[in-house]
Amino acid sequence: MTPIMTHAKNGTMPGRAANGRGGFIFTADKIRYVPSTPALSPGYLLQGPRGGSLPFPLCAENGLFFYRARIGIYQLFRALSLKADDLVLVPDYHSGGEVGAIQGAGANIHYYPIRRNLDPDFESLERLCRTLRPRVLFIIHYLGWPQKISELMRLCREYGMLLIEDCALSMFAQASGKYVGMHGDYAIFCLYKTLPVPNGGILIQNGPLRNELANLELRHCGLRPIVGRSTDLFLEWFRSRFNRAGAAAAWAKAVGGEFLSTLGVEPVPIGNVGFEAAHLDLGMSSFSRGLLKRFDYVRILESRRNNYQYLHERLAGHVTLLDKEMTPEVCPLYFPILVENKASAAKALRKRGISAIEFWNYGAPGAAEHENPDVRFLRRHVLELPVHQDLDPGQLDYMVKEIKKVVARLAN
Repeated sequence: MTPIMTHAKNGTMPGRAANGRGGFIFTADKIRYVPSTPALSPGYLLQGPRGGSLPFPLCAENGLFFYRARIGIYQLFRALSLKADDLVLVPDYHSGGEVGAIQGAGANIHYYPIRRNLDPDFESLERLCRTLRPRVLFIIHYLGWPQKISELMRLCREYGMLLIEDCALSMFAQASGKYVGMHGDYAIFCLYKTLPVPNGGILIQNGPLRNELANLELRHCGLRPIVGRSTDLFLEWFRSRFNRAGAAAAWAKAVGGEFLSTLGVEPVPIGNVGFEAAHLDLGMSSFSRGLLKRFDYVRILESRRNNYQYLHERLAGHVTLLDKEMTPEVCPLYFPILVENKASAAKALRKRGISAIEFWNYGAPGAAEHENPDVRFLRRHVLELPVHQDLDPGQLDYMVKEIKKVVARLAN
């Protein structure tokens, strides 16, 4: 695959706070470990709340906090009480979890095409709106890039559809001067993809408030999922500074988890793409809610953008970049690149300590036959690399060096 040349200028390392992970700075091991998501520093547990108001969606007036985002999707579609002939338009590029939640709630879906640049095929989408007269348009803001929200809202007004924004991948991104999630009738967010919390999803109601949602009785997820996932996040923080010792501790933790499972103490999964019917009434933990008051959200957004820009400047011409422009509205979740053999590239990078993510290899069961060629291309070739706020300059430089090596070797 020939690299796409871009026009980014070479530059110096963008400025970031050196002490951005709760006040702890350590010298890194020689072998670097780069986690895929931000880790949980002990400093967050030692410091008090920062004070001041939280950003959207954390401050939303009509927000419901669930254990996972897809629980909120399920409960929303249950509350909508759609009729048998009410269709929901869903993008053919999806993870599968959100589709499982929609279908699990009894809704009928029809897929609309997403292009290679992650934008909807608006001509096809409008034709579907005109001919099928769907009740709901479900959109996904991909990887921190907002969709063309004005055009999507126009379609909803013209054809009488509810607009639901899936913002799980794009927290803190903006569209048309407002945060994503403020435009549609409803919106869903997944907190642990962007923030170092053990669990959390938020359903926002901007449109008609549903009594069925307001009266939901959510149960506690239990202690093991909170302790287990929080320990994972702390070990990621520790391993990114002391790779070998952290890897050993993570192994010991995994063995302990298997032992608990043999005793019948089952975990509640986080981070998988499935849809579990047994967990549809779980709320977000109070521990996660408390952590939300301790983060520096201005620094989180700034760090993600700076880290993305730094990788872009250093890797342009060496890797194939996704056709997406870094605008002021973007809050990147990852750094997406296109590789010829995703599995081989991911494996090679993981051997070097870089937690590459094979993004959305598959969609919902049965969805493949409805995918357009652009989506099949994305599933085969999109590989995601970390740009989160917990990375330090040494990790970024290490990533640049190793990514260049891997891409060059696989090209030969």
